Amino acid sequence: MAQPTKTPLSEALKRLVGQPVSAIDTPALVLDLDAMQRNLSRMAEFARKHDIRWRPHAKMHKSSALAKLQMQAGAVGVCVQKVAEAEVMVNGGVPNVYISNEVVAPAKLARVAELAQQLASSHGQLAIAVDSLEGVRRLAGAMNERRHGGGVPAVIDVFVEIDVGQGRCGVPPGRAAVELAHEIRKHPALRFAGLQAYHGKAQHLRTAQARRDAIGVVVQDVLFTRKQIEAEGVPVELVTGAGTGSMVCEAASGVFGELQAGSFLFMDADYAANERDPAQPQFEHALYVKSRVMSSSLRHAVCDAGHKSHAIDSGLPTVLTLEPTGELEYANGGDEHGILRPKGANQRVPQLDDVVWLIPGHCDPTVNLHRYLIGVGGGIERGKVEKIIRVDARGALT
Repeated sequence: MAQPTKTPLSEALKRLVGQPVSAIDTPALVLDLDAMQRNLSRMAEFARKHDIRWRPHAKMHKSSALAKLQMQAGAVGVCVQKVAEAEVMVNGGVPNVYISNEVVAPAKLARVAELAQQLASSHGQLAIAVDSLEGVRRLAGAMNERRHGGGVPAVIDVFVEIDVGQGRCGVPPGRAAVELAHEIRKHPALRFAGLQAYHGKAQHLRTAQARRDAIGVVVQDVLFTRKQIEAEGVPVELVTGAGTGSMVCEAASGVFGELQAGSFLFMDADYAANERDPAQPQFEHALYVKSRVMSSSLRHAVCDAGHKSHAIDSGLPTVLTLEPTGELEYANGGDEHGILRPKGANQRVPQLDDVVWLIPGHCDPTVNLHRYLIGVGGGIERGKVEKIIRVDARGALT
C-alpha cells in the first residue's frame, strides 16, 4: 500500500520557515496561503448558499494536509483518480475518499478492498466509480475475498458513471446504467450510491453561456437516466460531478447533490482564461512558480523555470505583472529555461536577478512535479514563509 512521502525536510527548508519571501530559492512552487484561504471560504459559502455538498478533487493538490483543511471548512470528503492517491489520503488521516474513476486490475482491486476495510475499521468510507458489469463483478469479488480476512465487514459505495460529454469513461445515459445499478445491488459488499456525471470538456469552454448550454444537456442526460433507474424501484440518492468551470450550473440544476470542483483552491492560468459566470465566486490565483532572471539581453531575458517546473498541457504559464518588470510574456525556453519578453513597446527587459512569478497553465500536473509547496502568508511580495506543505501523493500513479 502506498505510504505518504516522508522524506525528511532539508535543514535549509526548515530554516526557511519565518524567513521573508526573498529567501526562497528558485525555481520553487509557492502557495499564497491568504489567497488560498479566501478561495476556500468562498467555496464553503457557495456550497452553504446552494445547500449542496462539496467533495473537492485532491488529485489537484495531492496533499493530505490540504485535504484535511478542506474537510475542516465543510467538504464531506475528497475525490481522487488513482488507488495510490486514495491510499496516501487515508494514511494521511482523510476519512472519506471517493475514487471517481474505474479500477479493474485484480491487484488494484485488492488494494481497494483493503482500503475499504481500513476505513470501515475507523468509521470512514470509501467510494468508487464503475462503468461495466465485469468491473462490478470484479470489485465484488475483491471485496468478498477481503471480508474473509476478518474485521469489520466493509461496504463500499459504488457510483455508476455515465458519459455526459467527456467522451472518456462511462456508459451511455439510459438503460446501461440501469443494468449496472441492478448488478451492484446483488452484492452485499457493494452499495449503489448514485450517479457520477462529470463533463470535463465543459470546464474549459470559454464563455459562460457555452458552459451553461453544455451542462444543460448533462442535466437532461442525468434526469433521463435517473428516471429509468427509479422506475424500477431503485433510488438514486446522489448525483455527483461538476468542476471549477461549470459548478454554478450544476449547483443551480436541482439535480446534482455534490460538487467535485478542485482547481478553485489554486486557480491556474487556464481557468482564469474563462469568462467568469456572474454567479461564481471570485476565485484568486494562489499557486505560483517563483523564478529568477539568469540571463538578460537587449530584447529578452531568461528565467530559471522551464518545463520541469510547470506543466504545459494547458498552455504556457502567464506572468504576474509586478513592478519593476511590468507586463511580460513567457515563451518556451526548454526544460530549464523560460524566455521573457516585454508585452508593451515601452516596457523594459527584465534584468539579472529580477524575480518573476509564473502562474501555471494547469495546476494539477504542476503540483505533481514538486515535492512540497512553500506556504507564504502576508502576500508573495512582502510576506513570510509560514509552512512547508508536503505533496505526499506526488507520483501516486497506480
